[in-house]
Amino acid sequence: MRIAAQDVLVVVDVQKDFCPGGALPVPEGDTVIVPIHRVAPHFSHIVLTQDWHPANHASFAATHPGKKPFETIDLAYGVQTLWPPHCVQGSRGAEFHPELRLPQAELILRKGFRAEIDSYSAFFENDHTTATGLAGYLRERGLRRVFLAGLAYDFCVGYSAIDARRLGFEAIVLRDACRAIDLNASVKAIEAQFAACGVQVMTSAELAGAAR
Repeated sequence: MRIAAQDVLVVVDVQKDFCPGGALPVPEGDTVIVPIHRVAPHFSHIVLTQDWHPANHASFAATHPGKKPFETIDLAYGVQTLWPPHCVQGSRGAEFHPELRLPQAELILRKGFRAEIDSYSAFFENDHTTATGLAGYLRERGLRRVFLAGLAYDFCVGYSAIDARRLGFEAIVLRDACRAIDLNASVKAIEAQFAACGVQVMTSAELAGAAR
């Protein structure tokens, strides 16, 4: 698979709070950085996403008295998993991991900044209708194929890939450049959705080898 000028690498939420020692660590989350760096030089276009929550965000268990992290509640847009407070705007935990070095990235897209709604996908809030603007950005720049890496495979990366397909983009997830939470069999669930909507999965080594 050759990387073309119309391809974009979307690196999802490689932030301190999602890595070991953070407020909501994805197991081995920092290990995605090496494979991301392996493929990044082959891309002319890179986008970074950044979780960016207000301190009273509706997805935080602490916002709901008596609730604990990883419980679920019903919000206006559907079922919401509750998380420990994480990636709070301006906090150290919201910063990108210091070893992630992609100065050539052309856009940093912040998501999850609306207090009343969570945002897993890089394309839509969790109501699946409120757009982030990423699709319009890619289309105006003539970018048609989206490669995704980062955290977490079964939440923000996965939702982004599925929404990319829903919007008519090709979507390829670089599996070894992601790590999963696997909450309540969420890996199995997201991979079933990948198969249903045509999201492709490959490794960074396969992609880098084909790009030579």
